[in-house]
Amino acid sequence: MSDDRRNPSGTSRSSSPATPQRDRLRDTAGRAGSRKERRRARRARSRWAWLRRLWALSTGRFGLIVVAVVLATAIVASFWTPFDPQQVEISNRWAPPGWPHLLGTDASGRDILSLLMAGARTTVIVAVGAGIVASIVGISLAALGALTARWVRESVAVFVDILIAFPVLIIAMMISAVWGGSLWVVIWSVGIGFGVNIARVTRPELRRVLQSDFVLAGRMAGLTPAQNLVRHLLPNVAPVFIVQLSWGMAVAVLAEAGLSYLGFGAPITEPSWGLLLAELQQFITVHPLSVVWPGLAITFTVLGLNLLGDGLREATDPTLARRGGAARTARTHVPEVVA
Repeated sequence: MSDDRRNPSGTSRSSSPATPQRDRLRDTAGRAGSRKERRRARRARSRWAWLRRLWALSTGRFGLIVVAVVLATAIVASFWTPFDPQQVEISNRWAPPGWPHLLGTDASGRDILSLLMAGARTTVIVAVGAGIVASIVGISLAALGALTARWVRESVAVFVDILIAFPVLIIAMMISAVWGGSLWVVIWSVGIGFGVNIARVTRPELRRVLQSDFVLAGRMAGLTPAQNLVRHLLPNVAPVFIVQLSWGMAVAVLAEAGLSYLGFGAPITEPSWGLLLAELQQFITVHPLSVVWPGLAITFTVLGLNLLGDGLREATDPTLARRGGAARTARTHVPEVVA
């Protein structure tokens, strides 16, 4: 009798259904694959969870929209404006808002909308540059004041207390008076001045996190102070640092506008909101509407940066995310006004 017998259905025995063991192996492999996919999906969702929490907050949503509009305006102004910001047309001076000058013109016939767009580019450069300088100075001083020997910590604390006694704008004016008015002077002076404030606020938080169990465990595992700083300390003080950094960028915007208004900031050839405000305020009694536009730009930018910082803190702080509104009220940090 031949081995290639066929069953009544006409199929060979070699193509019979899989055994129970083979089914279990296939089910186990399928469950393992689905678990990996679920972990990958959870990891992707958690990576953007802070952005969803930020958008859910009214303050964070407003700040994010304002900062995005200012940033987009600065990018667009880098290669296009309705008119040349420095183009003078005496015959078209003090044109009312309308077409083609949507916000009107100034005493020299320059388009105010084009000047505001070009000034947004200057504002973004100063805010980002001062934020980078303040971050480097603040983190360096805070790390020296928290992770080094006692005599170094005390020396850094005294040094920070001495520097923080001088307001940021006074430091910027003194440096500008010596080195001349320029954007780089504003960036460095505001960045160094507010970096000291960041160090003063961040240093106690670093000292508090330094006593945590996971930091001690990392130290016992052989992590160096620098590795502990990057892996454990900085992520846990990030909410406080973000609020201080956003406040510092807002102070940088105010400092640039104030110094340009007083003649210590951007040069005349560089479009600036503060410089435009200084030029237009002379005609406030005759053309009051022209002064409103640069004032609104400065106000909304500073307000947006402050509210964005508060929203980022609430969105990135896991304690606030777990406990909700009660913890949010109890742990709200009000930055110190140094300008």
